[in-house]
Amino acid sequence: MLRIFKFVLILIYYNTAFCQEDIIQSANNYISTEYSELLLVSIENQKMYHIKEDSIVKKYIISSSEYGTGCLEGSKKTPLGLHKVKEKYGAKTPINGRMIGRVFYGEIATIYKDKQKSKTDDITSRIFWLEGLEKGKNKGEGIDSYKRYIYIHGTSEEGRLGTPASHGCIRMKNNEVIDLYKTIAIGTLVLIL
Repeated sequence: MLRIFKFVLILIYYNTAFCQEDIIQSANNYISTEYSELLLVSIENQKMYHIKEDSIVKKYIISSSEYGTGCLEGSKKTPLGLHKVKEKYGAKTPINGRMIGRVFYGEIATIYKDKQKSKTDDITSRIFWLEGLEKGKNKGEGIDSYKRYIYIHGTSEEGRLGTPASHGCIRMKNNEVIDLYKTIAIGTLVLIL
């Protein structure tokens, strides 16, 4: 019995190590310049990986768009490619605080832990406003991620995380986006694949 347990632990370790290597290799294959820190969003896995110095330091369950991927203005799709954090908002917003136009007006959102949809598609707690870095893909007329208001942000629909559920942005748990906000600087690269 002990041998089987050890074998399972070894198998889990190697699977985790290979997955980590695959994720980091995907980022390195895409990004031609050196980076020390990166947020990599996997549309397929509905996860975001915080990478520092070629190591995954944290994994987050996220939601990308329920409409799929794409860059066109008005499509409500999540844009692919290389971005950076252009601006950050919400430093003084309380957990679950609902922001409108990146401003907290005092309202605390109801957080749904089940699959229920919010009637207001709330943006809560913290915002990372993304700027596309690839002309013709996520930067430029009609396809610009920044002009489309593509964010990484907290959500009132925490129960829907892990499945595509947003209207283009990357959604996170409120406590996790608050913690991430403390460590991610403006200018940090964000790769959406």
